This record gives sequence, structure tokens and C-alpha cells, in this order.
Amino acid sequence: MRTRRLLTLALFFSTAAAMPARAADAYPSRPIRIIVPFTGGSGSDASARYFAEKMAPLVGQPFIVETRPGADGAIGMMPAKAAPADGYTVVQGGISPSVVNAVLIPNLGYDPLKDFVPLTGYGRNMNVIIVSNEAKQHSFKELLADARTSSAPLNMGTFSTTLALSGAWMAKLAGVKLNNIPYKGQGPVMTEVIGNQLDFGMVDLGGASPLIRAGKLRALAVTGEKRHPDFPDIPTVQESGVADYSQYSWNAFYVRADTPAPIRAKLGDAVRQVMTREETIRNFYAPKGTEGIPLTPAQMQKLQQVEIARFRRIAAEAGPIAKE
Repeated sequence: MRTRRLLTLALFFSTAAAMPARAADAYPSRPIRIIVPFTGGSGSDASARYFAEKMAPLVGQPFIVETRPGADGAIGMMPAKAAPADGYTVVQGGISPSVVNAVLIPNLGYDPLKDFVPLTGYGRNMNVIIVSNEAKQHSFKELLADARTSSAPLNMGTFSTTLALSGAWMAKLAGVKLNNIPYKGQGPVMTEVIGNQLDFGMVDLGGASPLIRAGKLRALAVTGEKRHPDFPDIPTVQESGVADYSQYSWNAFYVRADTPAPIRAKLGDAVRQVMTREETIRNFYAPKGTEGIPLTPAQMQKLQQVEIARFRRIAAEAGPIAKE
């Protein structure tokens, strides 16, 4: 009798253990949604659609991209948190919704570290300081010199709280005053810079690179630790006299933290396969000056923790910023 019970228990536990694996084998059986917490037509939206198209044949189901903009990505994160943890909802996280919101927004409604787990990071970009081609400044040092002698703070255009906070921190380190002008997207910032409605803009290098290459914008400095290999003539902010300053924007795909591990692994593997293809490097990364960040979920979450701690320090040093 005792032997029979032990055999029954063993059968039960072995069957229970096999259930997640069988669920993963059957996954996916219907289309998968990718929530982009930014506007349609944005760089984030375009990136998600590229990966959606390339990942579909790898998993055997289409990916449907859904934009849910607002509150620097916070609005889009909420339906992703509320969705079942079954792998049929992926959300595009990034430095704003997955890091800075946790620092700046009280009662956020989601915990970027506890509620979500990254599949992998798929790309990061330096930011770039841009001015009009008609601007008198031909270097970032000249822009800082003008900021120090100007009777009023220079107007800086940004399109996210992350960039506004990064700009305020840069101003603090440089010993200048800047007036942040917030916009709803990168396009309007660049348009206003080209039209001389702003003194300068701080934007994503990937989104600005076509206009920089076309000679429609003048790039004064990039925010990376080193010069970008595709733009070797643009110095870094550090080289231009602001020591200890560097900043990158990055994106990653996330799912609910309690999504079964085999499903997370299947999705993560699809992302990494797309990332490492020669056509992706040639057609997706290279034209925008983007670099892949194929980190494991644990490495990506560690990066998130480090970034949250860093932005808490930056927010304390930079003080209040102008937001939408």
C-alpha cells in the first residue's frame, strides 16, 4: 500500500512538472501582442514593427504591434501588467518606462523590477546635441560658453523626461543654466531646431542620424563614453569639457514576471536570432547608429537596477525639471 502511494505521488509530481513544458510546446497558438508605450511612427514603434515582422516566422504566429502612448511610457505599461502572464503580451520597455519613471513618478502603478522580466535588450543609442545649420556654434564648447555668458538660460528641446533629466544633469555638471522645453516626440524637436525656434536639442542619435548625414542638422556632441564609430568626427560631451557625463537610451522587450520560463526562453531566443542576423545589423542597426545589447535576462535586470540607482542620484543632483 505504501509503495502504491509513493508511486501515485511520483506520477502526480512528474505529470505536474511536465505541464509547463507541454504548455510551452503548444505556445504560441494565437497571435502575440507587442505593446509599444510610445506614439505610432516613433522610433520605438518602428523598431517593434521590425522585430515583429522578423520574429513571426520563428515562432509560427504573427505579432501585432499596439501603441499606447503617454506619461513617458507609464500608460502602456499598465495594460501589460494587467494582461495574463501567458506570453501573449510583450511590452517594449526602455530607459523611461523601466527606469526613470520609477524615480520620478510617485504611485507609479507598476514596479519595473517586480512586475516585469526582460527577455533581452535589443538596442541602445547615444543621445546627440543638435543645433541648426545656421547656428553660430560649431562646437559644444562654444554652446556652453554662450550659455555661461547669456543673460537668459538657453532653450533646450527634449521629448522625454529621461532626456530632460539628463540635460539638467549635464547643465549641473557644466555649471550652466538651461531651460527645458518639452515636446511630445523627437520629430517636433528637430523641426524646431532646424527652424531656429530652439537654441539646441538633445535627442536620440538613431532618430537624428538621417538628418545629420543629410546635412540638415549640425551635431555638436554625442553623449556616449566614446565617439560613435559611425560618426567619428562628432566629439563626446566628456571631450567637450563636461567630465563624468555619459548617457544612452536603450530598449528591451519584457513580459510579466510570472510568465513561465520556457515561454520566456522561446520569445527571448527569437529576439536574439533576429538581433544577430546580418540583415538586421546591416538594415536595422547600422543606418541608425544603433548597437545591439544581447544581454541575458539576469544581466538586463542588473543593468536596470544600476540605472535606477544612477538616476536617483542624478535626480537629486539636478533638481526640478520642466515636463509636459
